[in-house]
Amino acid sequence: MTVSLEQLRRCHFAVDLGAARTRMYVKGAGLVVDQPSVAAVNTRTGGLIAVGDFAEKMTGRTPSYIRVVRPISGGTVVDIEMAQRMLRQLLGDKMRRALRRKPRLRAAACTPHAADPLAQRAMIETLVGLGARRVELVDTLIAAAVGCGLPVERAEATMIMVCGAAATEVAVLSLGSIVTAARVPVGGEAVDHAIVQHLRHEHALMLPSQSVRPLQLALSGNGLTAHGPLSTEIHGLDVVTGLARSVRIDTAAVRDAIQTPLTSVLDGIGRVLRDCPPDLVADLADRGLTMVGGSALLPGFDQMLRRATGMLVTIAERPDICAAQGLGAMLEGRIEPLMLNPLAA
Repeated sequence: MTVSLEQLRRCHFAVDLGAARTRMYVKGAGLVVDQPSVAAVNTRTGGLIAVGDFAEKMTGRTPSYIRVVRPISGGTVVDIEMAQRMLRQLLGDKMRRALRRKPRLRAAACTPHAADPLAQRAMIETLVGLGARRVELVDTLIAAAVGCGLPVERAEATMIMVCGAAATEVAVLSLGSIVTAARVPVGGEAVDHAIVQHLRHEHALMLPSQSVRPLQLALSGNGLTAHGPLSTEIHGLDVVTGLARSVRIDTAAVRDAIQTPLTSVLDGIGRVLRDCPPDLVADLADRGLTMVGGSALLPGFDQMLRRATGMLVTIAERPDICAAQGLGAMLEGRIEPLMLNPLAA
């Protein structure tokens, strides 16, 4: 998947379709959409009821004839028609009309590292359905690295970790390209699932779908370390009686419960470093690892990685929108192309 900066500069808008959130950048207007990748559908009529934030709030609260769906899974479009309908609503009539007036409308989109041809085709068809005459695909790792300001065009190693909802991607970049990379099928959703299962097995408590994130935040800024709060109170549904119940849980037990998915991420980092040339690994000793993505904000995650790897670990300033910002920088022409022309004989 190779696309030149010159081709990206001709694009009019860019899309970062994530399993958790969708972000859209329009050339000249900036980031115009940052909403959950969720849609609510009336199954009786097939009509779209809500998208984005409102649809996410409806999760688990709807009558039987309303279905809340997620057309994107793991960075891959699994329902092209629903993804198109969702994107049209998120863009709004005014922005859609402005884009339709562009001659030969072009779009750019992020795709997961080493995405298979079917996943790439689904992404292209989704944006073609919005009116794009041509779609350029950019590796999420490169877009995120550009968005958080890493000097990816230099002959020095930079290491980035994109912490998504469905997967975590780790890569070492140099000279504008990916030297080595690994994709671990573990993300924020796996951490959520581990917490839900722990509460169900240890406390016979079932959480409402919207309560897992507050539980993670309750771990405070040192959530994955022993310096966090000793306990926190959680409200949920008793599995046995079916009644509402509150329990005070030991946060140390929660930290133990989420160690398994987080250990898989550490294994991915180890694989990337083992496959990396020694000269680039030496660069990383000083530069360290940069974390981006919504799950990078898991309390104490960076400290855990720092202890396990011995590397400097930093979180990007706005980790959740780095990929969209990187695409925007390429569209606006703020990134200078790297020229590697052969020397004259």
